[in-house]
Amino acid sequence: MTGESEGATADPARHEGGCLCGAVRYVVRGPLRPVVNCHCSQCRRFHGHHGAYSGAARGNVTFTSEAGLRWYRSSPIARRGFCGICGASLFYDRDGRDFLAVAAGSLDQPTGLRTVRHIFTADRADYYEISDGLEQLPGSILTSGTGA
Repeated sequence: MTGESEGATADPARHEGGCLCGAVRYVVRGPLRPVVNCHCSQCRRFHGHHGAYSGAARGNVTFTSEAGLRWYRSSPIARRGFCGICGASLFYDRDGRDFLAVAAGSLDQPTGLRTVRHIFTADRADYYEISDGLEQLPGSILTSGTGA
């Protein structure tokens, strides 16, 4: 995941999102970070393709329904949130950070967000090219760890 505040939207609006079946619904109050596409093997397996993540300060995210919310410890440094009922992938939560990455596709439209970069491009799948002209990083701008 790239820096929490880098390029964050200035819009303090309320954003809502959730899973496919509605068993998980959340509200973000305050700015959302622009979207970063993560091509690491964990994101590809979790999402079925690359992971497109926005995110917000943890304290700005509240749940209005979390009956289906499940967490999976995907590495020694992070866990991933998903709906245990419909299987929708929703969150990336790196330990020790006051920031929660939110799967951009789980946000209700319109989001007003834009994609700004690709990370872990050295790990991308062999069946597609990245040709949108956005910044590409072979890893993350974080100094250690993996994930969005």
